[in-house]
Amino acid sequence: MADKRKFSRVEFRTAATFVCKGDTTAVACETRDLGLGGVFVECAAPPTFGAEVSVHLQRGGDALVLSGVVRWLGPGGFGVQFGLLGARETHAITEIVRLAGAT
Repeated sequence: MADKRKFSRVEFRTAATFVCKGDTTAVACETRDLGLGGVFVECAAPPTFGAEVSVHLQRGGDALVLSGVVRWLGPGGFGVQFGLLGARETHAITEIVRLAGAT
């Protein structure tokens, strides 16, 4: 199956949490890959398809909150398509991708 992503992703494994819109419960998870278009999140209990979520992670000393919509569900996790990201989040993701050598 061809990859239809607009933005490339790189492997980016780090501890994170996610929160569904309208909920206050943070669920522990781990990111697996990341790009400007989205992130894959590994967890035992993914949210439902179409759920609006915020993925919270640390990069260096910075806390990043990456908001989007669940667009893919699979064994062990889910894919999030980002909505509008702030300049700080966009810069952080761009640097992660650049340092990983993706194009």
